[in-house]
Amino acid sequence: MMNSARFSVGMQGIAVSERAYQQAVGFARERVQSRPVDGSARAAVTIIHHPDVKRMLMTMRALTEGARAVAYVAAAASDAAHQHPDEAVRRQNQAFYEFLVPVVKGWSTELSIDVTSLGVQVHGGMGFIEETGAAQHYRDARILPIYEGTTAIQANDLIGRKTLRDGGAVARAICAQIAETEAALGKHGCTAFTAVQAQLAKGRAALEDVVAFVVANAKSDPNAVFAGSVPYLKLCGIVFSGWQFGRAMLAADAKRAEDPAFHDAKIATAHFFAEHILSQASALRDAVVSGGAPVNALTAEQF
Repeated sequence: MMNSARFSVGMQGIAVSERAYQQAVGFARERVQSRPVDGSARAAVTIIHHPDVKRMLMTMRALTEGARAVAYVAAAASDAAHQHPDEAVRRQNQAFYEFLVPVVKGWSTELSIDVTSLGVQVHGGMGFIEETGAAQHYRDARILPIYEGTTAIQANDLIGRKTLRDGGAVARAICAQIAETEAALGKHGCTAFTAVQAQLAKGRAALEDVVAFVVANAKSDPNAVFAGSVPYLKLCGIVFSGWQFGRAMLAADAKRAEDPAFHDAKIATAHFFAEHILSQASALRDAVVSGGAPVNALTAEQF
């Protein structure tokens, strides 16, 4: 019951993010302000032509698409866990699904705050008043990391019941699958594919380091390990999203002739995610592995 409820709240985060993105794109296509920085037009243009507005829209798009892909993979695993005729496959999928649930819930709702905040920013001052509805998306998103267990509860579950219970076996199995996607990307040779492969490899390595740290130190120094629980969850969300983007790139490349514009956009979004979001993995790894002592440095009285 709780897995289903938490998964559903994660999907709410994805849904409000998607709506905020759609609305921001619509506004950016209509709002005229400033000449382009490259001098390509002498008059003011719609803001969707400005590089930083594109950056914001691409961030909204990439975060939402990545989280949605992870959620769909989790849903497919849940279906297989209930319906597959082979009991061993059912167990394997159940373990995979249970590992992903706190990530779907925690990561998808946390990023919905960032996405809807960017939606307000794209609207400028208009985004902060009720006429546009952009601020309503932001308010709607803000409760989601609290519903059905806060982000810290999801992160503690990810460490306690999902990572430590099996000594990190499921986490390492997922990393092995990610490595297979890296290998497939590496065979392509295109600049975008090579870039995603490189960032995904770094992200997987960071995740493997964190899993090893959690398993090795949870008993001897639980305060240090659990101080990094939310960064660990976010690292999983980012790396798993990067993994699904890698798989999406391969699928888009294979089907490109069917709809070039759609599949080229999928590849470009994956490339953006790798360079702007997946590249954060190493910093999150450091926050988990080295950041426990500073978190716990002050006594209660010192706050």
